[in-house]
Amino acid sequence: MGAGPALAGAAGLAARGCARLLAQRPPGGADRWARTNHRGEPVTLLEGPALAAGALAALALPAGPGRARAGAALAVAGAAALGAYDDLAGDAGSKGLSGHLAALRRGQVTTGSVKVVGLALTGLAAAGLARPGDPGRGRAARLLDLLVGGVVVAGTANLVNLLDLRPGRALKTVLLLTAPLSASAGWPLAAVAGGAAAGLLRDDLAEVSMLGDTGANAAGALLGVAAVVGTGPRGRWATVAALVALTLASERVSFTAVIDRTPGLRELDRLGRRPARPAP
Repeated sequence: MGAGPALAGAAGLAARGCARLLAQRPPGGADRWARTNHRGEPVTLLEGPALAAGALAALALPAGPGRARAGAALAVAGAAALGAYDDLAGDAGSKGLSGHLAALRRGQVTTGSVKVVGLALTGLAAAGLARPGDPGRGRAARLLDLLVGGVVVAGTANLVNLLDLRPGRALKTVLLLTAPLSASAGWPLAAVAGGAAAGLLRDDLAEVSMLGDTGANAAGALLGVAAVVGTGPRGRWATVAALVALTLASERVSFTAVIDRTPGLRELDRLGRRPARPAP
């Protein structure tokens, strides 16, 4: 077995083990993590902390450059903490990036706006740690590289969270995004993200648990650092362009509606899921 599959397997085992431990001793009690899914059925958000903890355990293994793993660990821990804050203390008063920014303009600090600012700062720190700037370039160029890297990390964290609306959707997205990164310098981070996602996919599809902001933000941030480490300047700029376009699109259209009416995406999205209830 190669290093990548071995690391992915370790991440999957760690995530599943953490899920079992959290189910036995949920922090603050099981009720605190209980939610209702799109069917109106009960699920637990403990999948999110399990993914973050499993990924952090796998990132501690000596595979790949230490700076990259340290930056990824910072991104996962920060995104998971911010996501948990939004999961446990958040309200539904403001939705979407525009809603949280509008609330800030009114002087209202929402949990979502705290998360947005926190993800931006965490993304900058993680990108700077994982991929230090080239000392041969000027200060302005290095600062621009840092800003682009921070946008990639924070934007990917937000994107995966936007897709966590149906069972398995966000985790399938993580698995798909790991494929191109597995052949880059970011392969150890991609392997951890893919392994943790695969380890928790069964329960997510069975609608026993869901990622919530905790897990979706953590998985996305990890992929973002993998992209920062594994792509060149053009690749990072292309990633920023795609993230900005998708984020703006999410403010105007429903991703679920687009997926449901797009052949191929619709079948992939429903693969492994319980069938929808028949219309009354």
